[in-house]
Amino acid sequence: MSFTVAIVGRPNVGKSTLFNRLVGKKLALVDDTPGVTRDRRPGEAKLVDLRFTIIDTAGLEEAGADTLEGRMRAQTEAAIDEADLSLLVVDAKFGLTPLDKTLAEMLRRRGKPVVLVANKSEARGSDAGFYDAYTLGLGEPVPISAEHGQGMIDLRDAIVEAIGEERAFPEPDDEAETDVVLSQDGEFDDEDDEAEPEYDDSKPLRVAIVGRPNAGKSTLINRFLGEDRLLTGPEAGITRDSISVEWDWRGRTIKMFDTAGMRRKARVQEKLEKLSVADTLRAVRFAETVVIIFDATIPFEKQDLQIVDFVIREGRAAVLAFNKWDLVEDPQAVLADLREKTERLLPQARGIRAVPISGQTGYGLDKLMQNIVDTDKVWNKRISTAKLNRWLDAVTTQHPPPAVSGRRLKLKYMTQVKARPPAFMISCTRPDALPESYVRYLTNGLRADFDMPGVPIRIHFKAGENPFEGRKRRR
Repeated sequence: MSFTVAIVGRPNVGKSTLFNRLVGKKLALVDDTPGVTRDRRPGEAKLVDLRFTIIDTAGLEEAGADTLEGRMRAQTEAAIDEADLSLLVVDAKFGLTPLDKTLAEMLRRRGKPVVLVANKSEARGSDAGFYDAYTLGLGEPVPISAEHGQGMIDLRDAIVEAIGEERAFPEPDDEAETDVVLSQDGEFDDEDDEAEPEYDDSKPLRVAIVGRPNAGKSTLINRFLGEDRLLTGPEAGITRDSISVEWDWRGRTIKMFDTAGMRRKARVQEKLEKLSVADTLRAVRFAETVVIIFDATIPFEKQDLQIVDFVIREGRAAVLAFNKWDLVEDPQAVLADLREKTERLLPQARGIRAVPISGQTGYGLDKLMQNIVDTDKVWNKRISTAKLNRWLDAVTTQHPPPAVSGRRLKLKYMTQVKARPPAFMISCTRPDALPESYVRYLTNGLRADFDMPGVPIRIHFKAGENPFEGRKRRR
């Protein structure tokens, strides 16, 4: 990206709508409620022939430093300092407010280029607000409609004029970089059936952090980054959008997603919270490994178990993190109790890795990252067909499938059809009659014999073709 642009303005002027318009996706939550955006969210923008990084920010308000609004303001000011150019968005329909003038003065003092954007200019009666924007002293306002996409070419021209042609259109490098397309479905080429590909520890790893409200998700990510990148505080439910951040761990790029806290469905009534939860679910489906944050002082609430169950059903690799370990008085006794409860309450994720941590002090974070990588290796695991069939022969000899209606079930052949998560196909007679208990026996055997703890394992059964089907019987 050639340059960075921050979208700033008071609450509810349409900053997130403009952000979504520029990135071409509905990444940021949009609602009529003022103050929906709280963290700063980056994205890759495309505006006609321009390509740049765009940062959506919280609406700036006058507030004390110790309040939630004050911490939101600090995040926005950090985005302004990081950006090369700011888009000051005002509401042409509503008109200027004293806060708009305060923001204009703040941006002018920083000495960086500013483009004044008069949003909602398509509305009836917006002319007065548009001409009033001249009084801010930031030059000619650009009339747009972020919701309907009007005025985007004028906005493009204003950005190029403010940033300069050289910054807007940098010369391409002599050596063009080659884009690497990573497989998302985990399927492998079947030409060499005995090949078990090595784990690629150079590719970026996508990790989602989920949990109940106020479990310490944003604090944990800030500790990883070593800076106050995400908004935190004692209030529950501060995070609303799923915010992605990138950092390096032992030379590997980690793309981590902070998400909104997930409460019980019956308690989620407001439309905005429903949007936040939906955004969290999308982040889980996009991630490879999901870290479920438990509050170590009140672990294994019903909602915690439901979150783990959802992650496993989605086929993600999961790691449990018992946060706020610095508040635990008897760590050894509590750890033994948590291990027992993990095995008992989460049978569907047998062997799932669990790590005690403290996002506040940094305790256990390196061990957590190692467990994340180890779990991702298992999630990507591929086993050769020859090994699987030798294993299948051994386990069916030791414990044969049961007879159903007097007829013995036969498991003939087994192969792995995909990874991420590991999925297998077994050719057998009468697959519909195979008891669930025997499926669990096979799943647990795979988990133990091929060292695949804590990840979802899928086994599909397929009836073998009958070579005599369709032939006429002789009389």
